[in-house]
Amino acid sequence: MARDRGRDNPARAKRQRKLRREVYVFTEGAVTEPGFITFVTENGTRKEPDREIVCKVENRSAPTKRRKPLPLVEDAVTKWHEVRRAAKKAGIKPDDWNWPQVWCLFDRDQHEDIPTAFAKAKREELHVAYSHPCFELWRLLHYQNYTSTFAGVCDSAANRLKQQSGFAQTYGPTIRSVTEEQAKHVMPGQLSGRYKTAQRYAERLAGRHDGRADQNGWDPYTDVWRFVEDGLDVSDY
Repeated sequence: MARDRGRDNPARAKRQRKLRREVYVFTEGAVTEPGFITFVTENGTRKEPDREIVCKVENRSAPTKRRKPLPLVEDAVTKWHEVRRAAKKAGIKPDDWNWPQVWCLFDRDQHEDIPTAFAKAKREELHVAYSHPCFELWRLLHYQNYTSTFAGVCDSAANRLKQQSGFAQTYGPTIRSVTEEQAKHVMPGQLSGRYKTAQRYAERLAGRHDGRADQNGWDPYTDVWRFVEDGLDVSDY
């Protein structure tokens, strides 16, 4: 009997097929977070380079009222039920590497429903990356180890970020200052080669809030690095 060739042997082809994980993300911000995700997926160093990550920002066209933490989580739950059913139908199990993930990225800002959003996400087994007061803290940690409270004011974090040496020049060599709208756009020069530093600073901040159940009091705090590593399978950028 002739030996099976790899392309003619269905069992062998199945073994050689590249594993693919689908990751669906719901972001509070319409510009900054999607821009950050694009940068990481295009430039990140993968932990499992032989396996494929397909990441989609699911709520790009969502109205502002659906981008607040609780409505955002509610929409993510609907998507999670859908993709979980499809995964089970395809024979993928929760312990498999390619079991799909649904992530919610939201901030404290002035939202009053943070604990409720967290509780619902946990109950539904959604993944959450949370920043207090806002995502700009995560970006700031790429420049400095910031540990003081922002008193929940995102503008304070955003302004400090814009004041960082070299930040404005990432938008152009002759740029000396950027507007609030410009600063929403994440530029590669703000991130490249800085991930390990930001991760280290963020982990230290997280340690200060161990045992505190009320996420409203986690100031400052960000665990975006968990999304980078556990969701996007990236170890550096």
